[in-house]
Amino acid sequence: MESVGTQHVVLIPVKPPGVGKTRLVGVPPEQRTGLATAFAIDTVTACLATPGVARVLVTTDDADFAHSLTALGADACPDGGSGLNPALVQAAAEAARRWPELRPVALCADLPALRPVDLATALASASGPPSYVADAGGTGTTLYTAAYDDFDPHFGIDSAAAHSASGARAIAGDLPGLRHDVDDLDSLRAAVALGVGAATRAAAAALKNLDGPLSH
Repeated sequence: MESVGTQHVVLIPVKPPGVGKTRLVGVPPEQRTGLATAFAIDTVTACLATPGVARVLVTTDDADFAHSLTALGADACPDGGSGLNPALVQAAAEAARRWPELRPVALCADLPALRPVDLATALASASGPPSYVADAGGTGTTLYTAAYDDFDPHFGIDSAAAHSASGARAIAGDLPGLRHDVDDLDSLRAAVALGVGAATRAAAAALKNLDGPLSH
C-alpha cells in the first residue's frame, strides 16, 4: 500500500458467510458459504493492494472469519448487530479513534472482480465532499466515502438515489470491477467474465454443474 496523497481506511461489512448470499438460488448451502467467503477474501485482497489505502477495517460478528481476514492484513471490529448502516457508522467511529488522519470509505464485501486500479481511480476523485459509486444497474451503491464528520451512509434499497439525495456526488467512470457486486448467479457470471480473484475463481469452478458457465 503506497503512502501518496489522501490515505484511506476501507470499511467492509461482512455477514457471516453461512447466512449470506441467499439469492444464489440453486447453489447448495455449503457452496454458497464458500462463495460468500471467497467474495470477501478477494475484495479485501484487492483493497490491500490499492495505492491510497492505508488500512482495511472489516466489521463482522463472525470471529472465525474475522481471523481469516486479519490474516490477510486487514483489521477487524464487531458490527454491533444493529443493521448495515449503523454498523458502518460504528466502524467509522472506531476507525476515527484508531486512525484519525485517514478518510473512511465504506465498500461492499461482494466485489470479487475488484481491481486495485479501479478502486484507486475512484478514491483519487473522491477527496472532497461525500461521494459514492453506483453499481452496474445504477440503483445500488458499492462504495461511499466522506470525511469522518460527514460520514452518513445510506446503503439499502435504491441506495444510489438515497446517497444522491443526501448530497453525495456520484463518481463517474467505467470502474467495472468496482461496480459489479454479486447477488445472484447472473451477476456472478458477469463478474467472472470481468475476471475475479483467485478465491472466487476456485469457488466458482465447483459450480460447473449449474446452467451456464461460471468459469473461463
